[in-house]
Amino acid sequence: MRSYARVMYDVVIVGGGIAGMSCALRLQAKGFSTVVLEAHGQLGGCAGFFTKHGFSFDVGATTLVDFQENGVGGLFCAEVGLELPPGEYIDYIAWLPDRQVTLYHDPCQWVQERAAKLGNSAAHQAFWKLSDKVSSVFWEASRRGIILPFAGLADVVRAVKCIGVSNLYLARYLNRSMLDVLKEFGLEHDSPLRGLLAMLIEDTLHTTLEEAPFINAALGITIRGSGLMRPVGGMRGYFNYIEAYYKKIGGTVKKGHTVTALQQRDQWEVATTKATFAARGAVVTLPLENLYALVPPSIRVKLDRYRAPGVDSYGGAIVVFLGVPEENVATHAIRHHQLLIDYDRPLGNGNNMFISISAPGDHASAPPGFRAVMLSTHCSIASWTDLPEGEYQAKKTAIASVLIGHATRVYPSLMLHHRVLEVGTPVTYQKYTRRHLGAVGGHKLSRKNANLHAIPHDIGVKHLALAGDATWPGLGTVAGVMVSKIVSDRLCQTLRR
Repeated sequence: MRSYARVMYDVVIVGGGIAGMSCALRLQAKGFSTVVLEAHGQLGGCAGFFTKHGFSFDVGATTLVDFQENGVGGLFCAEVGLELPPGEYIDYIAWLPDRQVTLYHDPCQWVQERAAKLGNSAAHQAFWKLSDKVSSVFWEASRRGIILPFAGLADVVRAVKCIGVSNLYLARYLNRSMLDVLKEFGLEHDSPLRGLLAMLIEDTLHTTLEEAPFINAALGITIRGSGLMRPVGGMRGYFNYIEAYYKKIGGTVKKGHTVTALQQRDQWEVATTKATFAARGAVVTLPLENLYALVPPSIRVKLDRYRAPGVDSYGGAIVVFLGVPEENVATHAIRHHQLLIDYDRPLGNGNNMFISISAPGDHASAPPGFRAVMLSTHCSIASWTDLPEGEYQAKKTAIASVLIGHATRVYPSLMLHHRVLEVGTPVTYQKYTRRHLGAVGGHKLSRKNANLHAIPHDIGVKHLALAGDATWPGLGTVAGVMVSKIVSDRLCQTLRR
């Protein structure tokens, strides 16, 4: 039987992922009473986790980005009074068909590595000079709190201050793709460079060289130099860490509360499968299609222009989760890898993939003597939709074999005496995360739906704010933390009037 919560909150937050919990922490730390409603039995959302036989596996994001002093994550922690989470800053190895490239966390090492492995011609130097400039300016603008899309003149003025007048010329790249810029320098046929960039862009933006807005792509390919951290215990460790602190400062988390309706009367009323909660303001971090099903027609009409319900608008993922003896993965000091198998084949479905391994001694991720391993690749959602059960199981087994086979290129003994083997597909994500179509992340990013054309946080409904990967700046842990700053600051202003 559904009950009515007797407590009147200042803000109710729908969704306990990165964006939702970051919003809740910021607002609670500013003195507002908040409650987080999470449909699942644990926090995490698309950056969540599951446990099995003593292992903890990340099901989406495996790292935190820019969680360093004065970074987006570092400033967030400082604002709410929280120490940076324990973890390690990591490097990657990119395994291309004909070479290995190490993506160093240290900027100087990365500059040397890319020149040695990807070319040091005048064209290469000019391309990287521009990319470095764009990423530097817009990372700093992100940390200063730039807000897109513009809701008024104040946001325009803020953007100019965040970017700097001397850097405004870079705004001309807002409507150019990464491929456009490669063509500008005559590098569009450079297979190693193009292959690496395409792989990194798909991983961070869920899109292609042809569609990726250059500014966003430049940020995406430089995240490894912006405090890329794997927290102790993976994302489970991170969410346990921030949940404990959130509750300590007075926040409330309600798990197993699937929201069934949102409506605005004298205040916001949010109904779940167990209770109804009242609050002065509401933050919703759900995918747009999920939100659309919960709100009345008066709000749906405001969402209509931003909807992209088609299956091709979203990206899917396949993940293999392994629990293995640690000697199986002891052959490389660096434990995070991205593989590209063939320059000429389309990305996804195992042609490019990601390997992430828990750290030695991280017993929150794996039992002593073992490691948690995640293998992942992108895929189309349509290819997994409405399959007969037998065909689905055969397809799942086949793609798992492909990913494991490619991973043994890096770790030949990977599967010896393995203790856990689980496979996730878009069908799995739809079942467990309940996101529209089983998608991972928000819409595939393009020049048509990014930046100035992104879904706004304020759609013109009093004391309602949209956050999460459906809104600007998009998907990823750093984006979720950024949007929480924008949304919490705006709600603070409106609720205190």
